[in-house]
Amino acid sequence: EAVIEDLVERYDRGQPVLVGTASVEKSEVLSRMLEKRGIPHTVLNAKQHTREAAIVAQAGRLHGITVATNMAGRGVDILLGGNPEGLALQEVQAQGLEPDSDEGRAAMHELMPGLEAQCQTEGDKIRELGGLYVLGSERHESRRIDNQLRGRAGRQGDPGESRFYLSLEDDLMRLFATGAMNWVMGRALPDDTPIEAKMVTKAIERAQNTVEARNSEIRKDVLKYDEVMDKQRKAIYGRRMQIIEGDDLRDDTMEILEEALATVVDEFAGAEFAEEWDTEGLLREVSGYYPTQFTAEEMNRAVTPEELIESLEAEAISYYERREESITPEVMRELEREIMLQIIDQRWREHLSEMDYLREGIGLRAMGQRDPLNEWQREGYDMFIRMMGGIKDDYLRYVMHAEVVVEAPVQPSLEGAQYIAAEEPVQRPAYAAPVVPEADAPAAIAAEEPAWDDPNYTMAPVIRSEHDKVGRNDPCWCGSGKKFKHCHGR
Repeated sequence: EAVIEDLVERYDRGQPVLVGTASVEKSEVLSRMLEKRGIPHTVLNAKQHTREAAIVAQAGRLHGITVATNMAGRGVDILLGGNPEGLALQEVQAQGLEPDSDEGRAAMHELMPGLEAQCQTEGDKIRELGGLYVLGSERHESRRIDNQLRGRAGRQGDPGESRFYLSLEDDLMRLFATGAMNWVMGRALPDDTPIEAKMVTKAIERAQNTVEARNSEIRKDVLKYDEVMDKQRKAIYGRRMQIIEGDDLRDDTMEILEEALATVVDEFAGAEFAEEWDTEGLLREVSGYYPTQFTAEEMNRAVTPEELIESLEAEAISYYERREESITPEVMRELEREIMLQIIDQRWREHLSEMDYLREGIGLRAMGQRDPLNEWQREGYDMFIRMMGGIKDDYLRYVMHAEVVVEAPVQPSLEGAQYIAAEEPVQRPAYAAPVVPEADAPAAIAAEEPAWDDPNYTMAPVIRSEHDKVGRNDPCWCGSGKKFKHCHGR
């Protein structure tokens, strides 16, 4: 009610007012209260973003009241008396003309002198009234927001004033008030009793300092938690970029294969004596990677786990090389890259969901006398290592079992085909041989045509470039030291 009474008084004087509210809902509540009092005004918030330029152009005129959220209000530059260009644009649009058309530009050019004089006259009157009046419906948690809103008045040498209203029931005072303010709040004062004292102003500043310090610590805490995800994100995206740029995955595949076989052998046949080996389980795991020809009885004949690993590796590598030869190395490299990219993307999405779930409940670790940040770093690292292991495992299973189907080229059917001669003679191409005089034509033709019937005639051998078979990831033949794909293979 105090805000409305102040606005009515300023409106009657003709002084333009910019009202700052904390949210869209509060700006609409204040707008409805002004409508009940019959005070014309405009609302500038997120719902009115399409009319923002028109609203700002009118905000500095006589009797202008603009109710805005802080996000919209503290980012505008209000000219006393109004913006003549904005007013001319509104007039042209009201006449149904396009501002970019020749007629629209001519109409704006005609209106500008009168509007500039009008805005200048109104601006002088408003300066006599005290300039733009900024009214804050409440104080905010950050002094920076209050100062930015207060800075809308008194710009560019113009006069201006500002005032902020604060209820003792606002969250800022209710949660962060000091002892003196609690005493004031405990007094049985009427709801509309104004309180103006230095003690109140200092208490508000202390409350804002407390909130700003708490928010700063929250931001630092969030940054510490995000450092874990940032390192993981860089590792995943760096690996993806290497694959996209054409990195050869053959050596990586061999390394993953050897690592996977060593892991399963250690799990199922890591005991010292062969009688304690679980060869049936080992056979099931190995068959998941590639179709092995070993049987459980043959695996039991191995003397040591190292011997068993060597036998399995030799068989797996031989199977991989046969697949590579059957579908050509180029197709195999492309297949490896496609599979690796798809598995990385799928596993990374699942990992992000799991990390979000962990982040929601990690704060409860403090109840068990454990630091939530340390727990987040430790468990996040463990989950990332498991994800990388899952990527390798899935990749090996897919790349060793994927089938490549090469479609045969479609041969066009010649049944029912008809030959249609050209209706006009074919013109001589621009690059044809020079015209030979008619008398010398037979000799010239005989000289140009090869002697097909001559037994001594031989075809000139076709010399293939020695660079045709250079792989994309092989060193370039020019000796620059770069890969072929980054040098002459571009």
